[in-house]
Amino acid sequence: MKLVTQRILLYSPERVWSVLADFEHYSDWNPLNVSAIGKAGLGARVPMTFMNPGRPGATIKQTVTVVAFDPPRWLAWRGHIPVLFTGVHFFELAPSQDGTELHHGEVLSGLVPLTWTRERMAKQTAAYERMNDALEQRLARISI
Repeated sequence: MKLVTQRILLYSPERVWSVLADFEHYSDWNPLNVSAIGKAGLGARVPMTFMNPGRPGATIKQTVTVVAFDPPRWLAWRGHIPVLFTGVHFFELAPSQDGTELHHGEVLSGLVPLTWTRERMAKQTAAYERMNDALEQRLARISI
């Protein structure tokens, strides 16, 4: 199953990338990935703490692996619990007339996502939209 959000950001792909690839500052702005310890780079293993949209207030801690790192176009990481869950969380950036077209989402597989209802899927998508909002606000705050 695949969840995707889309947003036009009024900043260059390079500027958007600089925020998304700065894992050490996720705790400053990111309401979904509230902590990431490490540097973004292909193959990097990065401990992250995620808010669980299906259980308000609950977090998930997992070490993810960066599986796509193509500045300033693609960033993706993979979290995995054998049989139960695999999630590839991604950001695709493309230049647009107004700045950057952002596609942000996740490809999910395993037993856990198979049990998700439409309501649970909507909560997950809403969490990605909140992250998009926070990204836009972060970009506005740090722009010169």
